[in-house]
Parts: sequence; C-alpha cells; structure tokens
Amino acid sequence: MSIKNLYCRTFQGAFSIINKLIPDYKQDVLSGEGKLYEIPALLKERGLNHPLIVSGERVSKTEFFNTFVSKITGQYSIYNSVKSDPGITQINQMADFYRKNNCDSIIAIGGGSNLDAAKAMGALIVRPQKTLQELGGLLKVRKKLPFFVAVPTTAGTGSECTIASVVTDDSINRKYSVGDPVLLPDVAVLDPVLTVTLPANLTAYTGMDALTHAVESFLNTSYHKKNTRAQALSAIKDIFEYLPKAFENGSDILARQKMLHSSYMAGLSFTTAAVGYVHAVAHAVGGLYQVQHGLANSIILPRMLERYRPKIDLQLAELAELIGAASPDADTQAKASAFIEAVYKLNKKMGLPQCLPQIKEEDASKMAVWADKEANPLYPVPVILNRKDLEEFILSLKN
Repeated sequence: MSIKNLYCRTFQGAFSIINKLIPDYKQDVLSGEGKLYEIPALLKERGLNHPLIVSGERVSKTEFFNTFVSKITGQYSIYNSVKSDPGITQINQMADFYRKNNCDSIIAIGGGSNLDAAKAMGALIVRPQKTLQELGGLLKVRKKLPFFVAVPTTAGTGSECTIASVVTDDSINRKYSVGDPVLLPDVAVLDPVLTVTLPANLTAYTGMDALTHAVESFLNTSYHKKNTRAQALSAIKDIFEYLPKAFENGSDILARQKMLHSSYMAGLSFTTAAVGYVHAVAHAVGGLYQVQHGLANSIILPRMLERYRPKIDLQLAELAELIGAASPDADTQAKASAFIEAVYKLNKKMGLPQCLPQIKEEDASKMAVWADKEANPLYPVPVILNRKDLEEFILSLKN
C-alpha cells in the first residue's frame, strides 16, 4: 500500500468512527401537491415578516412563483437572477442585498444553483467577517443561518436536504464546496407541480445527478450509518423506473413526485456517506468548461464504475438485480457489467452524449489536481487514484 493510500484510509477510518457518533440532522419536510403555498403560514408562526426569496430568471417567470408571491402578506424582497453554477461575486452581491433590505429569513426556490447560492449567501450573512474562500471546506461556518426554506424545482441535487453548498470561484473557474451542518435548510418543500415545467434535457441532467449521488454513496460503505444503504437503494431503484417516465412526459405527476423523493433520499444518503471521484472530476470539468453538473456526472459515472472494477463487482451485481438488469442466476461479473450497461442505456435513451470532446490536453493536469484535492482524503472511494491516474481518466473522457 502506498503512503497516500495509507494516509487516506487511515483518515477515512477515523472519520467513519466520528461520523457514526454524529446524530442525524433533523429537518421538517412538506411533501405533495400545493405544499409551496403553506410557506407563508410557516413564516407567520415564527414571527418572521421579511423573507428574501431567492430564485433564477426561469423560475421567477412561472405561474406558480407569482401565485406564491401573491400569497405572502407583509414585506418581502426578491432576488431572481441567480446564474447557473453561481460565482462568489454574485453570492457576495446577494448577501449585500439581504442586509440592505433588512430581511429576516430565506426562501430559496429553484434548482441546485439557486439553493446552493442561497446557502452560501446565508453563510456570509452570519459570518460577515469571512470570505467564501475562507469558509470553503468543512465546519467553518459554525453559526446557524437565518430561518431557511428550500424548495427544489428540479429532482437532482438534493441540496434541499444536504449540509453543503457548491460554489464557483469565478476568478479561476474552480468549483468547491462549503460544508457545515448549519447549512441544512430548516424546511424542505417537495411539491411535484413545480417540476412539471422543467425541460426534458434538464430533467435528464438532474435525474442523473441524483443517480450519481445514490450510487457513489452506496459504494462508500465505510461511512454508512443505519439508514444510508436503504436510502441509496431506494433512490437507485426509483430513478431507473421513473426518470424515463418524467423525461418522456413532464406532466406525469407520479413520476415527478417519485423523482423528487428519490433526489431527497439520495441527498440524505450522500450527506452521510459522501460522494466520490465522479463528482470530483465533474466539478473540475464543469468549473473549467461550464459543463452542466448533472450532464458531466452522466458521462463520467459509468466510466468511473468501469475504472473501479473488479473491486465493486459484488455491489454492482446487487444493483443490477435491484433494477432488473440481470437475472439472479447470472454470475457476478455478468451482473456487474449489466448494471454499467444499464447506466449507458439510460443515458442513450435520453439522448445524452457519451463523451466530453471539449477537454483540452493541456488542462488535464490542472483538473486532476483539483479533483484530487476534493476527493482525498475525505471520500471513502472503492479505489484510491493518484493524480496521474486522474489525469489519464480525464483525458479518456474526450472520446
């Protein structure tokens, strides 16, 4: 075993002990059609009278958004220009906007970018002497955010139930995360009606992001707690069944509700067990080339599963049986191959690309460094890769 492997596994072993001692984070969940409109009552119960509503341009133009705003009595402010993969510059502007308007709570409505931007903004609000660069990493906020309601309009990131916010340092186009239990929203609202207008391509991207969360956390067995495995398996099974249905018919309310629930389950799972190299590489590629995060994950996931083999064949075999991709009497290697092939087929069914031709050879080393720094030593991945391995893997994504 190399020195790096020994260090990473030792760190992960110690962290797994600590992780199991940490109590599960508590959050209120409102799930079902029309639950969006129960938020004003929640604010009133808590004596809050000036929320900042955070969203993006697309969401702020929807009928449900305008109906929701009309139901708020009293003051409110709206910041409705969050960009995809929000940068530090914009998040600083959002925090200034919150303070200028004397807001007392946060309602984030939208996809992962909107929710993550609102979380990062909240961190700056309670830690005004710190920069987001200084708050990057784990457990550096350590002060409760203002009352926070997270309302996902996509079924993918799970940001509504996680303790992390992914932001982009727009000075160098690098993504990184701010992670702390205080970032967990007080309330998550899972209203399937809000996802009906989501375009098919974004349905596919975000659904594959949720699948990646579930698969990577399922593989990270050393961090598992009592419910982690069941949460991941539930998400994987339902995503394979309901993502194609939501993609093909956006008005299928049952499929939309199942996908919201799956995204939430996957979010809970990876909050406990973390993710892995798929996400680390996707963040590097997405930050440098502005590739949508779920799209990057969809391309990287099956290739990284192949890279991990045969270390994970038993786990992949179990997943193949779970989704009906292989018969119980097939051998382990055949089942493992069947699951990876099922991921490729799901991508193909939704018309997703199979490679990232925009990757430049001269950028591979830099992205490998970023991915290595994100993943090691924290992520308990099945196989530890060094920077040379990661560089070669990143270059392989070109074709």
